[in-house]
Amino acid sequence: MTIIEANGARIPAIGLGTWELRGRTCARIVEQALRLGYRHIDTAQMYDNEREVGEGLRASGVRRDDVFITTKVWTTHFRPNDLERSAKESLARLRLTEVDLLLLHWPNPQVPLAETVGALAHAKQLGLARHIGISNFTVALIEQAVAACAEPLVCDQVEYHPYLDQTKVRAACARHGMAVVAYSPIAKGRVRNDRTLARIGDRYRKTAAQVCLRWLVQQNVAAIPRTSKLERLSENINVFDFELSVDDMSLISGMSDASRRLTDSGFAPKWD
Repeated sequence: MTIIEANGARIPAIGLGTWELRGRTCARIVEQALRLGYRHIDTAQMYDNEREVGEGLRASGVRRDDVFITTKVWTTHFRPNDLERSAKESLARLRLTEVDLLLLHWPNPQVPLAETVGALAHAKQLGLARHIGISNFTVALIEQAVAACAEPLVCDQVEYHPYLDQTKVRAACARHGMAVVAYSPIAKGRVRNDRTLARIGDRYRKTAAQVCLRWLVQQNVAAIPRTSKLERLSENINVFDFELSVDDMSLISGMSDASRRLTDSGFAPKWD
């Protein structure tokens, strides 16, 4: 497994996203993923599945220290006392003493960012998280967060796939030694029907989704595809035995367009 290094964190390049996975299905998929060799699991308070992620981790038999666990604080808990309390509640649900990475899930303009990142840094200092970071932050917000935070931020988790240009965010993260973690890395399944990606995949005996994930890994981006199907779990992690050519990398990068965003809520920031 390729590791993405960022400000002291060692993030496995392919992880399992758990958005929309619930109950027994979630616990079973997490357990199976870990047995297949995944070592990076991503959850969030908002997903309402932290308890099941913890169950899957324990059922897998994989040592806790070998797994990189991320969770995210929801925007209604961004005031300092709320953030600390809600992070502790996440740990109680996961039945862990700390997470590897604690993220702010979305920006919240209702609470001063300096207060929120101050509380996030404090959560790390208290030992609730080994590392801290942000999610869905624009370039301007990355700059503000880094300037206001007493501890290093290790990543910005954003939507990123071949159809969405994230050059600006990637450059901002690189300036600060931060990683990019890509959610919806296979564009919510849309890449599976992409003829260009399928054609490239044929040359490597790989699927369009595997080509897409490999494209991210070769940019030193971590990806957290979500699936509830066991066969897809194997497919998504099997991307470390081939390398895309420079031409294929640029062909895929040329497919992007700033308007092809799939996740754009009413409370989203003004995107770059």
